[in-house]
Amino acid sequence: MEINPINNGIVIDHIEAGKGMEIYNFLNLSELECTVALIKNVPSKKTGKKDIIKIDADIALDLDVLGYIAPETTVNFIKEGKLIAKRKVELPKTVKNAIKCKNPRCITSVEHGIDHVFKLVDKESRTYRCIYCESKAND
Repeated sequence: MEINPINNGIVIDHIEAGKGMEIYNFLNLSELECTVALIKNVPSKKTGKKDIIKIDADIALDLDVLGYIAPETTVNFIKEGKLIAKRKVELPKTVKNAIKCKNPRCITSVEHGIDHVFKLVDKESRTYRCIYCESKAND
């Protein structure tokens, strides 16, 4: 299989195998007019397998969402065929509007227009809780 290099855009690399489609859907990449390649189960010396997403356009990415879904991900920014920046994402301390609170009594369920904000309460178990009602985020 051959995937051509991109000239200007973004490569989301080191995605945990199987999480690529979740990131693809969460970032609404199907709505882009540019070429987007999702490569699954790529051999990796570090982890055995990984997923990669190549986006042939310079778009704004929510790195907090990437960190929430796959905190071991690396984002490479490409310009004129050259790597200009590399960012390692991490678990964000807070996640805004990426997770919806499931508690029917939470203010976010009752009042429209309030941001859904979750805070990281346990880094090891990757547990997030709603800042309003303390409900645990569902994975």
